[in-house]
Amino acid sequence: MLVYKSKMMIALTILYLFGIPLAVMLMAKRWPIIQKISPMVILYLIGLALGNTVLSNDTVTPICTNISNVVVLMAIPLMLLGCNFKMWSTKAVVKTFMVGLFSILFVTVAGFFIFHPMADAAQVSNADYAKISAVMTGIYTGGIPNLAPVSKAVNLPNKLFLMVSGYDLIVTGLYLILIVFFGEPIIRKVFKINHIKTKDTATSIAHEDSSVKYKNFKSILFNRSISIVVAFVVVAISYALSLIIPLENSTAVIIILLTTLSLLLSFTKPVKRLEGTFDLGLYFVYVFCLAVATMVNIHDMEFSKHLFILYYIAFAVFGSLALQIILAKIFKIEGDLVLVSSIALINSPPFVPMVAAVLYNKDIILPGIAIGLLGYAIGNYLGIGIFMLLS
Repeated sequence: MLVYKSKMMIALTILYLFGIPLAVMLMAKRWPIIQKISPMVILYLIGLALGNTVLSNDTVTPICTNISNVVVLMAIPLMLLGCNFKMWSTKAVVKTFMVGLFSILFVTVAGFFIFHPMADAAQVSNADYAKISAVMTGIYTGGIPNLAPVSKAVNLPNKLFLMVSGYDLIVTGLYLILIVFFGEPIIRKVFKINHIKTKDTATSIAHEDSSVKYKNFKSILFNRSISIVVAFVVVAISYALSLIIPLENSTAVIIILLTTLSLLLSFTKPVKRLEGTFDLGLYFVYVFCLAVATMVNIHDMEFSKHLFILYYIAFAVFGSLALQIILAKIFKIEGDLVLVSSIALINSPPFVPMVAAVLYNKDIILPGIAIGLLGYAIGNYLGIGIFMLLS
């Protein structure tokens, strides 16, 4: 009887981990309010609620651990295989990207030393504090999809993972509100007006950002299956190669190999024909987040003790924008490109069309997405590099 109950619990937990994120993603496509709230926020709340009530037992935790380890590896190639880098090597994009990247790295490293005394007071070890900086670097050079792989690569504790991701949602949410309501007047005041508003701009942007639609269910299933097979092969090759490389942190090696192989494959014609790989990778990220939230015991959380993480994230997000604006004035970079670059790096490329609509400038959509995807591509490298530097 106990064996039967245990098997039932395993089956229900697996169904829960893979079914809930899928349901949330489907509902987000039907009801825009869910996308505005953020599917990740909803999944965190569900994970915390169920993980501390009906799913709080010793059987669930090992399942969540194993599944989170697998899906995060699958997410990396799936998200990177969908990148299309052609026509993005223009001087303006490269210069804007480098300025944005430098701003984020400089402010993140500076914040590490500024808030170090508060981390010491909260009894957070230097190694764990460096892991927080690494994860922040990964997030703010490519968006939330880099959260899972970098945190796994540096072995960020689950409790700190939830705090970083939770505080990140608060700060980046406020940042997005600031950009939507005050972005245009700030940019127009600091930089010269370089674009004329048109009534139909926002509408045309919305049409350009429409997603790919498939002919039938069979084509969707076939496309997704091939994508998963390709991602699995990349994971298998990366794991095999990591066994040959004699380094202590094998997870970090696997992440780097995954990123490199996926980027190389993204330039091949057969892979370019695969559609929807990014959404599929994002789905695996959502599964990872739900699994992590389910494992966290909220009764052990000490949010007031770790407020320095909130301050550190706010400093990194708003400080990097301020530094980016200053550097953009020095290097004579277009104001609209600066703002869309900041959003692409900090909030990820899906927010680019929205900012372009706010600025009434659809010409910055492609450069903004290019900068964001370049950030996706190197975010894993930079996150691990910052951890090695600061720890």
